[in-house]
Order: sequence, then structure tokens, then C-alpha cells
Amino acid sequence: MPEVIITYKSQKTLDALKDFAKYFDFNISAPKKKSSITKENFVINGVTMVRGSGTIDNTEMNKIFSTNSINAKDLRSKWQRKK
Repeated sequence: MPEVIITYKSQKTLDALKDFAKYFDFNISAPKKKSSITKENFVINGVTMVRGSGTIDNTEMNKIFSTNSINAKDLRSKWQRKK
């Protein structure tokens, strides 16, 4: 059975479409929910992702990186993948 998706702005339009449905023999159905996306969880390729709090306690890492003289340039050169 062919389907048509109609978007509308007002409730009056929906009421008019329901009236037309009685006379022209078509059905009106509510849209299906795509997924349960919330602010906490979302789905990417079937995997549910949980959002973090956005705060990180990196005080332990400060000790490691401040005592050694490590800079970003040295890290990039050491950690480059060999081709």
C-alpha cells in the first residue's frame, strides 16, 4: 500500500485531514518513534552510548606530566604509527 507523509503546523489541518479520510477512504496513523534518545543515552549503529558528566579529575595525571619534561611535539614523534 502506498504511503504519504504530510507535515502540518496546526491542529485544524489535522482535523481537516481526518474528515477527508472518512470520505476518501485513507488512514491516518501516528509516527513511529525512531529511538529512545534522551539527554543521557543515545544510539549509534545499534550501540547505546551513555553521556559522561563532563567533569574530569586529572590531578593524578598532573603529577606524572609536570615532573617529566614532556611536550606535545615529543609525544607525537614517539607515538607515530610505523607505516
